Amino acid sequence: MIGALAKKIFGTANDRRLKTYAPKVNAINALEADVEALTDDALKDRTRQFREELAAGKALDDLLVPAFATVREAAKRTLGQRHFDVQLIGGMVLHEGAIAEMRTGEGKTLVATLAVYLNALAGKGVHVVTVNDYLAKRDSEWMGQIYRFLGMSVGVVVHDLMDEDRAAAYACDITYGTNNEFGFDYLRDNMKYEFSQMVQRGHNYAIVDEVDSILIDEARTPLIISGAIDDKSDLYNTIDRLVPKLNADDFELDEKQRTVHLTDAGNEHMEELLTEAGALTEGALYEAHNVTLVHHVNQALRAHKLFQKDKDYIVRKGEVVIIDEFTGRMMPGRRYSEGLHQALEAKEHVQVQPENVTLASITFQNYFRLYGKLAGMTGTASTEANEFAEIYKLDVVEIPTNRDVCRLDEDDEVYRSAKEKLGAIAAEIQDANGRMQPLLVGTTSIEKSEQLAEFLLAQGYTMIDFVESKGLTKLYEAARSGMPSKLFAVLNARFHEQEAYIVAEAGVPGAITIATNMAGRGTDIQLGGNVEMRVTQECDGLEGDARAKKEAEIREEVADFKEKAIAAGGLYIIGTERHESRRIDNQLRGRSGRQGDPGRSKFFLSLQDDLMRIFGSERMDSMLVKLGLQEGEAIVHPWINKAIEKAQHKVEARNFDIRKNILKFDNVMNDQRKVIFERRLEIMDEESVEEQTADMRADVVDAMVSQHIPHDAYAEAWDVDGLAEDVKTKLNLDLPVAGWAKEEGIADEELKERLLAAADAAYAERVEKNTEPLMRMIEKQVVLQSLDTLWREHLIALDHLRQVIGWRGMAQRDPLNEYKSEALELFKSLMTRWDETVTTQLMRVEVSFEAPPSAPPELPPMEMSHPNPEALIGGGQQLALDELNTRLAGVDFSARGLAVSEAPPTRDATNPATWGKVGRNEPCPCGSGKKYKHCHGALV
Repeated sequence: MIGALAKKIFGTANDRRLKTYAPKVNAINALEADVEALTDDALKDRTRQFREELAAGKALDDLLVPAFATVREAAKRTLGQRHFDVQLIGGMVLHEGAIAEMRTGEGKTLVATLAVYLNALAGKGVHVVTVNDYLAKRDSEWMGQIYRFLGMSVGVVVHDLMDEDRAAAYACDITYGTNNEFGFDYLRDNMKYEFSQMVQRGHNYAIVDEVDSILIDEARTPLIISGAIDDKSDLYNTIDRLVPKLNADDFELDEKQRTVHLTDAGNEHMEELLTEAGALTEGALYEAHNVTLVHHVNQALRAHKLFQKDKDYIVRKGEVVIIDEFTGRMMPGRRYSEGLHQALEAKEHVQVQPENVTLASITFQNYFRLYGKLAGMTGTASTEANEFAEIYKLDVVEIPTNRDVCRLDEDDEVYRSAKEKLGAIAAEIQDANGRMQPLLVGTTSIEKSEQLAEFLLAQGYTMIDFVESKGLTKLYEAARSGMPSKLFAVLNARFHEQEAYIVAEAGVPGAITIATNMAGRGTDIQLGGNVEMRVTQECDGLEGDARAKKEAEIREEVADFKEKAIAAGGLYIIGTERHESRRIDNQLRGRSGRQGDPGRSKFFLSLQDDLMRIFGSERMDSMLVKLGLQEGEAIVHPWINKAIEKAQHKVEARNFDIRKNILKFDNVMNDQRKVIFERRLEIMDEESVEEQTADMRADVVDAMVSQHIPHDAYAEAWDVDGLAEDVKTKLNLDLPVAGWAKEEGIADEELKERLLAAADAAYAERVEKNTEPLMRMIEKQVVLQSLDTLWREHLIALDHLRQVIGWRGMAQRDPLNEYKSEALELFKSLMTRWDETVTTQLMRVEVSFEAPPSAPPELPPMEMSHPNPEALIGGGQQLALDELNTRLAGVDFSARGLAVSEAPPTRDATNPATWGKVGRNEPCPCGSGKKYKHCHGALV
């Protein structure tokens, strides 16, 4: 009560923060007249002036007011749009590195231009992250008009772009792209062998559009780059034929947790089926040598029982294409990992593609935390404010609407069966369509959207194609006549090419639009229709007076249509089902009531809906029967809304736990990933790794002697034969180790010196034989390629470890701490194996002189995937080391903004922050006398 009273007197924290922006808004408005008076050339020249001021020592904050005034004027001259005061506030929030929550229709795309321009002045690059390629292309062209007018370069990164084009896009002042493409490019860059092949130039500042969808929903799963291994299509098809033969009691399905596994009876039944099919030839199913078979059985079971066609994926042109569960769009080129996608292909009887193994991986949390400054914008973020603060250190600031929201949000109607609900929805559609009220009907999947479409077709409605002019003509004719047309369009992954047209015309009087998830659609639904879209379509080919006349007619008709739509009550949102996340429902509702327009929304539910069914609908059903609810009747009460909201909150909390758990484990891998990636960059940066390979050789000798001849051990305990064998295997030398060991008074240290001297001499001969420049190149390639191969194997090992580490909890031990401990030991082992692998290969390398390749080495074929969290099941095999390249092209380290930083003129031994870049073989600046790599620069 005291808190509520304090809010009334002092306002909320959000209100107080908004007040702090008022002086700057006033200052920007005060400059408007002066900026308006500038010529185009003078306005463009302000970009040069701002950059000179930054170079002279000013901060970006000092330029905020004049820069925002400049962008506002440029938007007026290029787009004919003027930033509202609330949009200026949104731009300031984005510049501060926070999340601007702005309702749908408030112009978030235009808001971003303010912060993007200001931060791009620094010349370090700004990334604008969108949810799909369509929006990346559209926004780079649309908002790009402002940036180009002001003399800035704009690039866009989309799927299937060549590396040269990607590098050019990242070199621009402003780069648009999807979260997946930015993340995959980061991973690919850290698999390259030359700086000239890398495409990104650092992570300075990013603005994430639909930030809740990208940083919350999609962050449940990591990005994975994988490569193909052996073809096992016959095994997948064999097991796929067996799964349908299982009985209902052979497996346990938990839809709430999305898990399925065989029961004891199911294991026995599956063993019998596998034996009959010839797939199980030796021992029981769960014996160690049959572990791969168990993996395939589990994946096939999940493909059949957890993944549904037209909901989780669709089959298109003989391929299984994933449907993004958050946006309802197809994800071509993306595949589920660890054999799940192959199991789905076998299930749908299409060609089974080779299975993949993980080459590189990162979560969105850890990728976006690479940025020096991160910001985001969305219409729905406040429900996840705690997660944004905890994971990303991002504040959420609610930006007030330019005009008050007039939408009426009604209580949900709950029916006992899906059939009753469908009938009620059809009646509501008919009633609203009779008033010529535009309708947007939201569904949760492709399957549900098509079921509703079929139901409407049976009721006498007609489905139209908005890409064809005939469909639009019919819609406009009905709107002009004021007579219900019974025309509807479907917007889902099957019709994604028509998306812009469908959304743009969903506000026409009498229009009925059935759509899946509306998050990130990118085009506002404007009452009366979208003028710009119609002008583009209908004025194509017209010029001069004819075009001007037609454009005027369109604008007049759209204005008339808008009046009719407002008179009918504005856009009516009908939700056919509650989504797991409240934000998705809010995004659907938010499509109505933009910029002060009237609107209405209502959700229709049934106890057979997934959310209601999974969360205890049996008790509710029996209660409604006792209350005497008749068929066709609905229960409507605010308490029902609160109960449903609690169910959604449970799902959101579970998903948050999943994300936090993934992040906790990935943080362990991320620390190791940073070490490996930084080490790779250091190696690529060095002209020669001669010293490092010599140190590796010394470390290998030291480890061999320490293993076989322990310090201070009696000579009788020495394993001389084992040492001699190791010397032959790892150093490719046949030395009289046994004779040395028999010498009087010899010790382990002297043996180390002799072995190392012999190894160094043998390698020096190899260098002289093959020429020094060539061996220096080979050393660098071997060091890098060995590290890459071992890192890939390490990722597989960590995956396997992660799957089984949970069992440690049964021994009252914390699985996370156990994982950290085991992962550290694996990492130490990786570094030891790296020394051995490099040394062994260099001591055996033979060079045959051939014509040098005309291009830098290419990466092996790879696939990018952003899988469902349940898809992350272990499995994989060691990858073969790539063949050595026989040429190293000259590298321009400054080309990608990766020039090596010089050490400061003075280094404080007690303050590592003053040391700058220290070579790994330099003496450590702390004064210990050790090499840097053995002191403060130690990898572990």
